[in-house]
Amino acid sequence: PQHNGISPRMFKAFISKGHPEFSSNRQQDAQEFFLHLINLVERNPVGSENPSDVFRFLVEERTQCCQSRKVRYTERVDYIMQLPVAMEAATNKDELIAYELKRREAEAARRPPPELVRAKIPFSACLQAFSEPNNVEDFWSSALQAKSAGVKTSRFASFPEYLVVQIKKFTFGLDWIPKKLDVSVDMPDFLDINHLRARGLQPGEEELPDIAPPIVIPDDPKDLYFRRFFLLALDIDESSVMQLAEMGFPLEACRKAVYYTGNLGAEVAFNWIIAHMEEPDFAEPLVVPAFGEVASSGAAAFGAVGLDNQPPEEMVAIIISMGFQRHLAIQALKGTNNNLERALEWIFSHPELEDESEPALDMMNMENNANANILAETGSEGPRIKDGSGRYELFGFISHMGTSTMSGHYVCHLKKEGRWVIYNDLRVCASERPPKDLGYMYFYHRIPS
Repeated sequence: PQHNGISPRMFKAFISKGHPEFSSNRQQDAQEFFLHLINLVERNPVGSENPSDVFRFLVEERTQCCQSRKVRYTERVDYIMQLPVAMEAATNKDELIAYELKRREAEAARRPPPELVRAKIPFSACLQAFSEPNNVEDFWSSALQAKSAGVKTSRFASFPEYLVVQIKKFTFGLDWIPKKLDVSVDMPDFLDINHLRARGLQPGEEELPDIAPPIVIPDDPKDLYFRRFFLLALDIDESSVMQLAEMGFPLEACRKAVYYTGNLGAEVAFNWIIAHMEEPDFAEPLVVPAFGEVASSGAAAFGAVGLDNQPPEEMVAIIISMGFQRHLAIQALKGTNNNLERALEWIFSHPELEDESEPALDMMNMENNANANILAETGSEGPRIKDGSGRYELFGFISHMGTSTMSGHYVCHLKKEGRWVIYNDLRVCASERPPKDLGYMYFYHRIPS
């Protein structure tokens, strides 16, 4: 029988419209799609309540210089708790060694592989790996005015109403080829993370001086990227840098990736890394042009509009370098008050206009300016959070079926009226034995106090 509702295919087509990755038929990542959906909701609010507020929380990051012992506390907004897979804590190591031997023997003899044995990882080990201090590569200490050893610890400055937990099963091997960790994690039905509450600056702690690291300025820079992204380098999105660094890439390479892609996010920077990781200077420190090279382009090349009301030529060049037509780049910048990120989103949301002429595009100018003003107003608010207790109950999880990062299928389990239900595209039925240990993303709701 036919039921009223929105089909998954229709929903994905609508949400993905205009997105270069999610509108394609390539294998995609559920975590990235979730963040894309959050981003759409954030940019298109309706009414006083924003649905994404229930997922948002603040993360306190404490960075300490190991030599001076001084610390720095910063906060950032996040929507997902990402837990590393603590492979070293597997409880069935002997079984795994025996399975690997049998698998290699079967492969050499061209026999069918033995029955799969998954590593059994305690959830407590993943939680401990999340909470432990991590080494900060290439840490520059403002107290010493030099590079030093540093460690970073993350804590919850607020607990969200709905907690999304991602088990980081997709990673890179030593050959930089993406792979999936097919492991079993004993995810709890009830979760208490109150012990991860941030405490802020403690008595006796001394803060690191607020001094930025020096920027290396060459005498004769020749890379066109230097000229295009000079001013953006002064304000690199460190959250994107950290996301890339957590994947195992060198810190300096991550900074360059975010720098060269104009602070457009970790996903765009990741593509830059893949395209440039074979270059000999891939992990070399970031270098920007001499100040004199950009003086001729005006006091604020990326912020000011010329007397002819044209967008800055440097910003136009950035968009053209991505393969878009000049008149489309100019129109997008005009319609978004010269905001590079929003201009690219505008282009992606109007793919049908790529072949249009300039007069046809000019008709939308006033409407786009109004939309840009609305976005600017909504973006000026501080982070909205729904803080409370850190005690949660599991009510859903998403699983990836398949062994490769390039193929597979996602299914979802939800707890409805006390029983588990599986959602597999249009097929919905009761789940007698929900594989809670094999999920990729888990959804918890706060338990009322």
